[in-house]
Amino acid sequence: MIKITLPDGSVREYEKGTTSMQVAQSISEGLARNVLAAKINEQVWDLSRPIHADSALTLLTWNDTLGKETMWHSSAHLMAEALEALYPGVKFWVGPPLENGFYYDVDLNGQTLSPADFEKIEQKMLELARQNNVYVRKEISKTDAIVYFKDKGDEYKLDLLERLEDGNITLYTQGNFTDLCRGPHIPNTGFIKAAKILNIAGAYWKGDEKNKMLTRVYGITFPKEKELKEYLTMLEEAKKRDHRKLGRELELFTFSEKVGMGLPLWLPKGAMLRERLIQFMQKAQLKAGYVPVATPHIAQKELYVCSGHYEKYGKDSFQPIKTPQEGEEFFLKPMNCPHHCEIYKSSPKSYKDLPVRYAEFGTVYRYEQHGELHGLTRVRGFTQDDAHLFVRPDQVKDEFCKVIDLVMMVLNALDFNDYTAQISLRDPENLSKYIGSDENWRLAEQAIIDSAAEKGLRTVTELGEAAFYGPKLDFMVKDALGRKWQLGTIQVDYNLPERFELEYTGSDNQKHRPVMIHRAPFGSLERFIAVLIEHCGGNFPLWLTPDQVAVLPISEKYNEYAQKTLNLLGESGVRGFVDDRNEKIGKKIRDNEIKKIPFMLVVGEKEEAEAKVAVRAHGKGDIGTFTIPDFAHYINELIESDFNRKDKE
Repeated sequence: MIKITLPDGSVREYEKGTTSMQVAQSISEGLARNVLAAKINEQVWDLSRPIHADSALTLLTWNDTLGKETMWHSSAHLMAEALEALYPGVKFWVGPPLENGFYYDVDLNGQTLSPADFEKIEQKMLELARQNNVYVRKEISKTDAIVYFKDKGDEYKLDLLERLEDGNITLYTQGNFTDLCRGPHIPNTGFIKAAKILNIAGAYWKGDEKNKMLTRVYGITFPKEKELKEYLTMLEEAKKRDHRKLGRELELFTFSEKVGMGLPLWLPKGAMLRERLIQFMQKAQLKAGYVPVATPHIAQKELYVCSGHYEKYGKDSFQPIKTPQEGEEFFLKPMNCPHHCEIYKSSPKSYKDLPVRYAEFGTVYRYEQHGELHGLTRVRGFTQDDAHLFVRPDQVKDEFCKVIDLVMMVLNALDFNDYTAQISLRDPENLSKYIGSDENWRLAEQAIIDSAAEKGLRTVTELGEAAFYGPKLDFMVKDALGRKWQLGTIQVDYNLPERFELEYTGSDNQKHRPVMIHRAPFGSLERFIAVLIEHCGGNFPLWLTPDQVAVLPISEKYNEYAQKTLNLLGESGVRGFVDDRNEKIGKKIRDNEIKKIPFMLVVGEKEEAEAKVAVRAHGKGDIGTFTIPDFAHYINELIESDFNRKDKE
C-alpha cells in the first residue's frame, strides 16, 4: 500500500500502482470528469501514470493554472495533428503552452498558410477532438527514437534527441499523430470543445537568424464555447486599450527610427504623467527614510565584472564603449545596484548608521532582440524606481516588511487590487546560474518566505525565477481585463555585499557584512505606465492625468475669459489647457472626449457674465454650472477623498 496526501492534509491509502485518475474517482465521480492532470510531489503527471510510492497529490482542473497549461500543451499536439492532415509533409519543432494558449513552430515544407486558412484548421481540430482520442504515453529508448524519426525524415526531432538522455525519452500519441514529448497531457481530446487560431508569425529555428525561418502558429482552446467567446471579447477590448494605440492618441510617447528601436521618447503630456509618478514615489520614499542618490549612465567594465553582471548578462548588454585609452572599456549601465554599492563603500559605516536606504530613478540599458521589443513593455532603455537598502542581518525581516507595505501602497493608489506575490527561488537543478553560498541563499529565501507570511500575502512559489544574486518577491498583478503582469519586485541579497567587500562596524567593534535589499515598486516606469494605460484604458486617476480640464470657448470672443478661467484654476493646482481652435463646440467636445479629458468647461456669454463655467464630465455629460473657485474645490475634493479611501483600505 502507498499513502497519498491530499491538499487538505488528509491521507488516504491505496494499492501501489494506483493512478491519479483512480484517486479522483475514489473521491468524486464529478471531480473525475473534470480533472485534467495531477501534481505529484511538485511534478505534473498524466492521470494515467501509476504511483508507486508515498506521494503528495493535487488534482488539477481547468480552474488551476497548471491544469490550463496541460490542456494547452495537449491542444498544441491536436493542432499539429490537424496541420499534418491538412498540409502533408509538414514537420514540427516545439509546441509549448503559453500564459494564454499555445504555439507550434512548423516547417510547412514549401506550402503556405495564411489567416484565410485559420477556420479550416479550427474545424479540423474540433473534428479530431470529438473522436475522444486518448493521449498515450510511451517510454522509448534513444536508439529506437532516433530510428523512428529518421524513418520520418524529421531533422527537427532528431536535433532535439541529441540533447536528451537515454532512459528519459517518451513519445505521446493521440489519433494519427505521434510526437517526441515529455508531457504531461490531458486524458483525451474530448475535453477540447472550442478552438481558435489566433495568429501566425515567422520564427527562426532555435531562435538563430542563420537558421531556416519556420512558421509559428498561435492558438487557444477552451472546455466550453462560451469561454472562447468571452476570451475573444476580451481580446477586442485589449486592442482598444493597447498602450501603443492610446499612447499615440493621448500624445504620451513616440518612437523614432533615427533615435533607435526600443528607445522611447516622452512627449510633454507623457513626461508630465511620468514626472507625477516620480514625485508620488519620492514623497513616499522620503517619508520612509530613503535618501536620494544619482549615478552615471556608464561605468567601467570592471564594475560589472565585480558584481557578476558581466558574466551573467554580458551578452544582453550593449557592446562596450572603447576610449582612446588602451584597454579602457565602459558599458552602458544595465543595473543600478553596483553603483549603489560603491556609494555605500565611499564612507565608513557603523551599526548605528544602518539601515541605509539609497533611492534613485536610474535609467538602465539592455540589448533586447528586435523581435522582443514591444511598445513600452519591452524596451532597450528604461528608468527603474530603484532603491537599495543596506541592513544588519537582524533588520532584514523588518525592512523587507516595510518595503512590502510600500509596494502595496503603490498598487492600491493606482487601483491594482488583484495581485499575487510570487516567491521566486533558485532552480535546484541548475545552481550554476547563481552566485553565492548555499547558506546565504538559504537565509535570503527564508527571509522572503517569513516576510510574505507575516504580511498575509497571497503567494505562489516558482523555482528558477530568482535573480542570479538572490531570491525575489515579485508582485504579479492582474489588470482590468484579467491579464497578469509582473510589476513590483523586492530581492534579498547576501552576495553583492561580499563581492564588493561592504562592511560596517558592529557594536562589538568588529567588521561585519551588511545584507542588501533591492526594491522597485514600479519595476520600471516604462512598463508600469504601459500596464497602467491598458488597465485604466487611458482614463487615469484624476491626480495623475496630465490634463484634468479642457476649457472650451464657444467662439473666439470668449478665448480671453477661457484663459483667465484656466489661470485661476491653475492657482488652485488644477491642470489643463484652453481649446481655442476655430471649431464648433460640438467638435471640441467630441475631440476632448476621445482624448479622455476628465472635465470639459464650456464658456460663453452667460458663463462670462456670471463668472462661471458649464461643466461636462468625461463619459457622463453635463454635471452643472460652477463658479471657478467652487469647481477647483470640487476637483481637489475628489482627489483627496480618493486618497483617503485608499488609505483606509
